[in-house]
Amino acid sequence: MSHTLEPRAVLRDVTLRDGLQLTGKMLSTERKVETVRELIRLGVPEIELGSMARADLVPTMANTLEVAAALTAEELEKCWIWVATPGHVAKAAAAGLRNFQYCLSASDAHNQANIGRSTEASLAALPQAIEYARAVDGRIQLCIATSFTCPFDGQVPEQRVLDIANDPRAEGTCDIVICDTLGQAVPAQVASLISRVRDETPTRRIVYHGHDTWGLGVANTLAAIGAGAGVIDGALGGLGGCPFAPGASGNTSSEDILFATRPEWLDPRGFGSLVELSEDLLKELGEPNRSKSAQGARSNAAAFEWVIASDRVVSCEGTQ
Repeated sequence: MSHTLEPRAVLRDVTLRDGLQLTGKMLSTERKVETVRELIRLGVPEIELGSMARADLVPTMANTLEVAAALTAEELEKCWIWVATPGHVAKAAAAGLRNFQYCLSASDAHNQANIGRSTEASLAALPQAIEYARAVDGRIQLCIATSFTCPFDGQVPEQRVLDIANDPRAEGTCDIVICDTLGQAVPAQVASLISRVRDETPTRRIVYHGHDTWGLGVANTLAAIGAGAGVIDGALGGLGGCPFAPGASGNTSSEDILFATRPEWLDPRGFGSLVELSEDLLKELGEPNRSKSAQGARSNAAAFEWVIASDRVVSCEGTQ
């Protein structure tokens, strides 16, 4: 039995953007391209390949456009890029990208720290960003960071998020991304906000972006799916965090999300390959593996089909 979760949701792997933001080491353009292609080969439906953030502020994103240039148009159809200004959209579009995630924060304090302007200023610029995306037949998401809590202002009222979601200047966005930037939300809270976004804002695909800071990444993800999220973000090995949000740690692990939701394209062998890809990347970056499912896949419970067979290649030093 596959035990596929219903309702279903699509995974977007954000390893190459959010996952790399806090790492001390840079991945080469070639390594990033290889990772995108391997994720696609394994069946991952959507990928966040990088960011237009300034390279002096987020150095690991410096080669994002070089990565895009090395991919085919077909591969880029599955890829999203983080943007925060109309200029970002125009520059990314010129590089061949067509899927844009326009990010702003529900909290003014975090928007200032993350983007260097007020939330209102980001909203005011959104229509131009939408026009630039439309000019290349692209898609653009409205991404609302700090939808639950802010590291500077504390709790964020649900109505604040709903007001942004209903702002007429966001008309034309294809999706809405609700972010638990700090990983401080609990499942009931996630279900409440996602259901209100579903019922009280324009019809769009809902994306849930969670972090596992307080150990509730998978639980919150499942709550979001149950409440109406059709896309869920995760990063290999639970890598990542926001450099402009004190207290933020890794994303919810892609492996943990996939093991819990069991999409139809995933089987135990593919899952094992994903674990190995994750282990190799984390080893190269010198980062710990926070995925509980990846740890389980390396256990000695050989009778369980999701455990990696002993005759497969082992890419973690010291693992038997």
